[in-house]
Amino acid sequence: QVQLVESGGGLVQAGGSLRLSCAASGRTFRTYAMGWFRQAPGKEREIVAAISWSEGSTVYSNSVKGRFTISRDNAKNTIYLQMNSLKPEDTAVYYCAADRTRNAVGIGTGEDDYDYWGQGTQVTVSS
Repeated sequence: QVQLVESGGGLVQAGGSLRLSCAASGRTFRTYAMGWFRQAPGKEREIVAAISWSEGSTVYSNSVKGRFTISRDNAKNTIYLQMNSLKPEDTAVYYCAADRTRNAVGIGTGEDDYDYWGQGTQVTVSS
């Protein structure tokens, strides 16, 4: 079992930056692919970025590519999402998720690919 706890959300003006963190429990964290998803009011949850457990692969949604960066520190059991040039449309609850079934460079992009989820952290970008 893996528990995930997100932090770092908040209110920021358009053009600003935030860094989200997701701390994971469990010694097997380093073998899990990890992802960040978000859900805006009235919309379905969507993938933002994901990273393989070997850090050899990353994937980003088109809407955040070039602005957001996902990374992980396996020694700290933590993943990060650095968000720059934030826009009002980035406003959402952000969730981290863990996928225990991938190989070293594999990445899932659908909600059903992920086995464990955090509670989410709110990010609000004002115009």
